[in-house]
Amino acid sequence: MLHEFIRANTPEIIARTRAKLATRILPVPTEDELKNGVPLFLEQLVDRLRLATADSVAIEASAARHGRELQAMGFSVSQVVHGYGDVCQAITQLAEETNATITVSEFNNFNRCQDDATAQAVAEYERMRDQSMAHKALERQAVVAHEMSNRVAAALLSYSILQKGVVGIGGSTGAVLGRSLRALQSLLSASLAEVRVESQRALRIRVPVAALLAEIEAEAKMAAEAVGYTLLVSRVEPAIDVRGDPQIVAAALSNLLQNAFKFSHPAGEISLRTTATGDRVLFEVEDECGGLPPGRIEEMFKPFEQRNDDRSGLGLGLTISRRGIEAMGGQLTVRDLPGCGCVFSIELPRMLPGEGE
Repeated sequence: MLHEFIRANTPEIIARTRAKLATRILPVPTEDELKNGVPLFLEQLVDRLRLATADSVAIEASAARHGRELQAMGFSVSQVVHGYGDVCQAITQLAEETNATITVSEFNNFNRCQDDATAQAVAEYERMRDQSMAHKALERQAVVAHEMSNRVAAALLSYSILQKGVVGIGGSTGAVLGRSLRALQSLLSASLAEVRVESQRALRIRVPVAALLAEIEAEAKMAAEAVGYTLLVSRVEPAIDVRGDPQIVAAALSNLLQNAFKFSHPAGEISLRTTATGDRVLFEVEDECGGLPPGRIEEMFKPFEQRNDDRSGLGLGLTISRRGIEAMGGQLTVRDLPGCGCVFSIELPRMLPGEGE
């Protein structure tokens, strides 16, 4: 059992994690982080594994306590993110080296608990401390770096298991590898879009909608089939164009579709519709998530907010997508379909033939 493996190897895991921290350049490791932080991160992760099947109240209480403990010790959010990541990497590396038996179910639970512990601790930490814009930007970079590290670790461990030939690529381990790679692709796409917005280099060029949707549909259908969903994409006239940055628009639409696959009921139907008026183009992604909690619509667009108990991400996608769309003179909104799902809408300026050329 993974839980027993961690308990039995706690001294070695702590030693390996401290060795990783000692070689880190940024953020610079502190003596307190090396001495007290590593055991605390490991204890908190084990606590998450123990509570994996507990009720949500117990999980939230645990996360809040962890956030307060880390703040009381003076850790920055960047240290929180890197701390969990280093501990988890030490565990996975030791498991590989010792040929420890880790089932796919345990591996999935381990990654979910790591994501959950990091996201909730960071969210609690953020609520407890007022930060400058510059500090927030640095923390955002650390969060993205952690998320990428987590997905790469999951992909590498899945590949290692597949390489041994014990399980087939079409099984659960292959599915873990596929999800990890798709999550990496989504994260990179969102990060690149955010860089363009932050640097004020978002383009305002002609973007053919039909070509854009064809590219998005090809990737999204593979993702939909992998998780058992049906994706319906409406046809659009070839002459419809929008004014914007193709990378940012594609990243925002892809994020909405991935969220739809993530939160909809099993075997659900996801729709991507496009309509155009004289001066605007409207993209709508409708899912079957069952509807939104009362009063949560605007909160969904805040950093680190997530739609339900699935904590496999850090809740940054909608924030980045809205900022990118608004930078191009558009809007990203959501409306609730109680008991059914919700519809996310992106509205962008339409570019007519001959305009701006």
